[in-house]
Amino acid sequence: MTIPSPDAVQAADSPRIAIEAVSPSVDGGRFPVKTVVGHRVIVEADVFADGHEVLGASVLWRPVGGEWRREPLTELVNDRWRGGFTPDAVGAHEFAVEAWWDDFGTFRRDLGKKREAGLDVRLETEEGLILLEQIAASAPAGAARALGAIVLTLREETDVAARVAGLLAPDTRAAVDAAEHRAFATRSGPFGVTVDRVQAAFASWYELFPRSESGDPTRHGTFRDVIRRLPMIRDMGFDVLYFPPIHPIGASNRKGRNNTLTPGPDDVGSPYAIGSAEGGHDALHPALGSLEDFRALVAAAKEHGLELALDFAIQCSPDHPWLKQHPGWFKWRPDGSMKYAENPPKKYQDIVNVDFYGPDAVPGLWAALRDVVLFWASEGVTTFRVDNPHTKPLPFWEWMIAEVKAKHPGAIFLSEAFTRPKVMYRLAKVGYGQSYTYFTWRNHKGEIADYLTELTTTAPKDFFRPHFFVNTPDINPYFLQTSGRAGFLIRAALATTLSGLWGMYNGFELCESAALPGKEEYLDSEKYEIRIRNWAQPGNIIPEITRLNRIRKENPALQTHLGVRFYNAFDEHVLYYGKPRLADDDSGRVEDMVVVFVNFDPHAAKDAEYEVPLWEFGLGDHETLAVEDLMRGNRFTLTGKNHRIRLDPNDLPFHVWRLTRLSGEA
Repeated sequence: MTIPSPDAVQAADSPRIAIEAVSPSVDGGRFPVKTVVGHRVIVEADVFADGHEVLGASVLWRPVGGEWRREPLTELVNDRWRGGFTPDAVGAHEFAVEAWWDDFGTFRRDLGKKREAGLDVRLETEEGLILLEQIAASAPAGAARALGAIVLTLREETDVAARVAGLLAPDTRAAVDAAEHRAFATRSGPFGVTVDRVQAAFASWYELFPRSESGDPTRHGTFRDVIRRLPMIRDMGFDVLYFPPIHPIGASNRKGRNNTLTPGPDDVGSPYAIGSAEGGHDALHPALGSLEDFRALVAAAKEHGLELALDFAIQCSPDHPWLKQHPGWFKWRPDGSMKYAENPPKKYQDIVNVDFYGPDAVPGLWAALRDVVLFWASEGVTTFRVDNPHTKPLPFWEWMIAEVKAKHPGAIFLSEAFTRPKVMYRLAKVGYGQSYTYFTWRNHKGEIADYLTELTTTAPKDFFRPHFFVNTPDINPYFLQTSGRAGFLIRAALATTLSGLWGMYNGFELCESAALPGKEEYLDSEKYEIRIRNWAQPGNIIPEITRLNRIRKENPALQTHLGVRFYNAFDEHVLYYGKPRLADDDSGRVEDMVVVFVNFDPHAAKDAEYEVPLWEFGLGDHETLAVEDLMRGNRFTLTGKNHRIRLDPNDLPFHVWRLTRLSGEA
């Protein structure tokens, strides 16, 4: 069968310029890339055409529905072009790459070559003036007048050399650029960009259970009690205060201490068993306080530079009002009962799951869950940690997050998903601005280096923001159970310097590690009881955490996971990496660099030879860098490439230095 070919007119209308391999893009533009306000988005593309004509290229960008803005792209090598733009507002944006034949650029290039070769270019200058007239004919009024004046002046010029100089003059080039003459213009895209507020990429989270904040093991804590803790949390350098669910807790199948099925009359139950006669996901547990108390907490947190993050857990206690009000939102067994939730071998007898595709679930359940988030957003909470999102439909998340962000563009969703990598990545693609990771279980030098290399150099770099939690109420890592104080310092150093996002569940600063035998779970878990702590307990690491958070805020290079570079430290237990601060001119020039050494052995001191990255500063192997020890506060210099360092877990199992050129060096 012969397939009919397009006629010549149709073929001639096809793009003459190829625009390929546009970056950044996610799945060819199916999903938006992520950035934050004020961060420059670097755009690259392959741009080429037939022949040897000069091409021009720009990146066009705008808030969705707004006016396009244009920034130039510069040709690198092998038809690769680069430029960028800096969004100045939160919300959905888009960009496209546009390329065109630069007719005047081709003329100028060829005229210059002929002049240098000593050829007679009188006729070429006339051709140049005709080209300027053609460009002026379709130019905006101001540019047309400027070009007309140039042509008039050069036509009166009888000296060929003077004509050539005028045609090659920067002012003539500028006038042509203002005319916006773009022959055979071709545009790619558009590609979506989600622009978030800065806190989506750089934040330090602190998790606590409000019910444990009374200071009295016999009294249930309240929101007002939490207000008294705010100065301490702020002074440690945290800026997000995160609560597990704060809703009414069901009585049916309530869990007792240590997750037993035999609760006592005073057992408080798990806050993840959401819903009782007092209400569901849009209600507050009465023992925590009223809505006015909650509003007072939100306001007080803001005064201390903290924002609240709430846990959005889509599950219900058997006592949740929805079971009676909307039975079609759930899956029932033949005997009229409902199967409790489980994640073998874990069992959650106190909760049941909704059925997203139940007989009455679409759109009722979907809208109700969206409205829960919108309710709390209306109360001043726009950051949500979402429990087990990988067990809910991906189409729901893409729809729901878009719905919320349409009304609250600054909303941030953290995906608590410890699951298969591709599922984690897909959740980020469909809208999650932050993601839990495998960091918790990367306990060796090579594992960390390999994982960060994946996150920073492959496709996830454009859409996946890793959040490094060192522990959670559910996860008491095996490493911390046996490592002592040094192990907590090791994990804190890694989390705070490798990612712009890190978090800790309270008790970490006290080096709490008592575990249920053989499990990554806490003994006497706070999920099932009130825990009162002594924050002045000897051996705490509050000063070190405070210092690390301050270092993060003072060094922009540490405010993202991107840009990390791993260097040679010749010991299997010592990880050595750097994060450079680059010049703002896209030159790649290193202004300064934070380097970190971490001893992964919490029980033994390690001595390691290492290489000072002089080459990153354009320096030779025998030159000198200035060093500031950011943890200890002392200063010194390092001359030459090869040196030796000691990391003692009985002192400090890590070093954080800032490297700079010596004063006066360019």
